[in-house]
Amino acid sequence: MSNLVLSCIAKRRSHRKYLNTPLTEEQIATLIAAAEQAPSAVNRQPWHLTVVEDAAIIQDVHDACKREVMKQPENQRSSARYQNPEFQVFYHAPCVFFFSCDDSRYAQTDVGIAVQNVCLAAQSLGLGTVILGLPRDAFAGEDKQRLEKQLCFPEGYQFMLAISIGHPDDTKPPHTVREGLVTRIP
Repeated sequence: MSNLVLSCIAKRRSHRKYLNTPLTEEQIATLIAAAEQAPSAVNRQPWHLTVVEDAAIIQDVHDACKREVMKQPENQRSSARYQNPEFQVFYHAPCVFFFSCDDSRYAQTDVGIAVQNVCLAAQSLGLGTVILGLPRDAFAGEDKQRLEKQLCFPEGYQFMLAISIGHPDDTKPPHTVREGLVTRIP
């Protein structure tokens, strides 16, 4: 069976290199609409989306993340990537969507649904994405309140996921699917 949605699902990859080309207003509006159209438990819509195109703000979150990671014991941190001066948590994407949410029972699941909507919509527009949990470190330390304010998180909301979005400058084969991930009970 073939259709546009299945094709987008099959072709979507996590891109970690982007062209330095900004997204258009139409592309951003389309991606925002995709997030807003995501279903949520009891239609609570417990997320907040902050769209950032300002490279200095994106770098600020990266820098805060790096500071927190480097405070962790060496055997517990993923510091090797931070030793590379080219590494940036957001892979230098021209646009990052930051999702925050409240602490309601299904908020994390609802954010995941909205994030997947955005990623599939981006794929359909010829854009690349990577879903990021790593920036959570930036919101775990002394920069937490400042960053939450800078990113306009509503009171009581916390960082959940980010999506780097841009025109991909890499190619990736499909990932292999591990065996045993599905049990079917007829």
